[in-house]
Amino acid sequence: MDKVKKGGGTVVLFFKQKKKNGQIISKKTPSSIVEEHSKNKISSSLDETVHFMKGILGDSNDFVIKHFKVFGQFRAVMFYFSDLTDQTVINNDILKPLMYIPNHLLQRKIVLNDLKDVIINETLYHSQAKLNDCLNRLVDFVLRGETVIAIEGIAEGIHIGTRKLEKRAVNQPETEQAIMGPREGFIENIATNLALLRYRLPTPDFCVKKMEIGRLTKSKVAICYIKGIADNKVINEVEKRLSEIDIDVIMDAGYLEQFIEDNPFSPFPQVHSTERPDKAVANLAEGRVAILVDGSPFALMVPVVFSQFYQTVEDYSTRFLMGSFVRLSRMLALVFSLVFPSLYVSFISFNPELLPTEFAVAVAGGRAGIPFPAVVEVLVIEVAMEVLREATVRLPKQVGGALSIVGVLVIGEAAVNAGLASPITVVVIALTTIGSFATPAYVAAFALRMLRFPIIILAGIFGLYGVVIGIIFIFNHMLSLKSFGVPYMAPVSPENYQGMKDVVIRSPLWWMPKRPTFLHQENVARLREERNKALEHNKVGNDQREEGTSGGPKRNHNSSSSDNLN
Repeated sequence: MDKVKKGGGTVVLFFKQKKKNGQIISKKTPSSIVEEHSKNKISSSLDETVHFMKGILGDSNDFVIKHFKVFGQFRAVMFYFSDLTDQTVINNDILKPLMYIPNHLLQRKIVLNDLKDVIINETLYHSQAKLNDCLNRLVDFVLRGETVIAIEGIAEGIHIGTRKLEKRAVNQPETEQAIMGPREGFIENIATNLALLRYRLPTPDFCVKKMEIGRLTKSKVAICYIKGIADNKVINEVEKRLSEIDIDVIMDAGYLEQFIEDNPFSPFPQVHSTERPDKAVANLAEGRVAILVDGSPFALMVPVVFSQFYQTVEDYSTRFLMGSFVRLSRMLALVFSLVFPSLYVSFISFNPELLPTEFAVAVAGGRAGIPFPAVVEVLVIEVAMEVLREATVRLPKQVGGALSIVGVLVIGEAAVNAGLASPITVVVIALTTIGSFATPAYVAAFALRMLRFPIIILAGIFGLYGVVIGIIFIFNHMLSLKSFGVPYMAPVSPENYQGMKDVVIRSPLWWMPKRPTFLHQENVARLREERNKALEHNKVGNDQREEGTSGGPKRNHNSSSSDNLN
């Protein structure tokens, strides 16, 4: 049975299996032991502390217990994991100043009661040294890569930040490519991701709240928002939903998304994930809340509306005419990818009279000899395309590119020559697939890909009526969705004038002086018109030309710029 010894509040545990009649009836794990003694304090007895730490972490070969004497007279022990810590910092900044008394303390008599203050304030060459007397917290510090020091006669442990992990460099985002705009992307380290946000938001209004989720992983989660812009109700709701998550492992931000979304059975995403810091900052400036998870290169943005999923960063980095044109083409491709195959099936199977005569004859000639109905043919090609797409994604880039070319050219041509599919069907599916690629957000494009199949089936049963019924059901579902209290189809329904300026087209920035109010921001002013002289750029220089042409006094063009502007 377990041997329990109490001293100074510490419980020393020797892990042995309990037996009854020769059979094992229970065995406690180290994590459960730590939870049981979460309120216990560290003992002033160094031996008891060493026994406890060894019983909890001693089974790991990379766990190091280093015995030494502080200033050559006080017994102490250092605990750390060699694979998580920086050995250079431990040797030079911790062990060396503790084992050899500094010169400024040579003539000073150090007593035990003053030792911890002398170590932290006058000895250690490290700014992240703190005291803690809770056993489970000290174990947690060691597991996170910090170094813990226990000293004989002191009922507190010193934990020092010595964590060192290899991380990849900040590179261009892989999932959100942009022609214009910044090239930085989030990485797996949450500290680096927060630094990327603070680099772009050097304001005291940018706030970060941290918590831990996951009984085993204890993943750090950061809630980011701009105070004075984000709605306090949304912030509180985000904290509430995250605090109610009780799971053992959180490996990615997608784990949290499945717990905090309003309708988990909807194909449409109600949480927007992004890999771009600039996009996250733009969403924060509109009043949204960002959620970062340690170990994930994605930030979750809430609340969201559907219009976000076909908008990109370069819409705002380019001139508004170019951004509006690209956005319109993107929306056209989005609708195209959803309804084009079902329209093709309905026209071929039920309403060929709606097609021009020459085109209808060409389609009928291409379908001659096809043994399947149009709906079966389209579904088979769609499924084959989805399988080909998934295979392309999972294979290495060098092989995946070759597979996509082989699938499109060879398999498609072979299917047509074998009489299994008509040429027009292959063209329709190819155009539909290209249209789905034009949707910037992968999760939104995936939702449309899933909804394409039931609409095709409805078109094969009811024709155009089935297509209309399917679209009505989809719109009705989207109108009923909400994301943290915000209607999913805002600002279209309910309508919002300021938000409508950035839905179909991207209006000029000076036409959008206020933030869309459907996010219920505390501060809606985005542009101060009375102070922004750039709004009068068309007038600069025109007055001078008018005076010169009318015979009035001409200005000296060599004068300073300040005189010209005044």
